[in-house]
Amino acid sequence: MTTADVKEGQQEEKPSLEEMFAQLEGVIGEMEEDGISLERSFDLYNKGMGLLKECSRSIDEVEKKVLILDEDGETHEF
Repeated sequence: MTTADVKEGQQEEKPSLEEMFAQLEGVIGEMEEDGISLERSFDLYNKGMGLLKECSRSIDEVEKKVLILDEDGETHEF
C-alpha cells in the first residue's frame, strides 16, 4: 500500500449541503418523537449542532466563491 493509497482512503467525500439538511431534518424528527429518553435527546442535540456547524461552514465556502460585478463590469470574489 502506497502513501497515495492511504491518503485516498482517508479522504471521505464531504456530504452536500442538501444531504446535511436532510440529515438535520431526520435528527429533528427523531427528537420530536414521544417517549425519547433524555440521553438520546442529548445525543441527537449534539449531532444536530455538529450538522449545523458543517452546514454553516459549507455555506460560508459557497459565499466566498460568489462573484460580484463592480461598476466597471469586472468580477471580484465576494
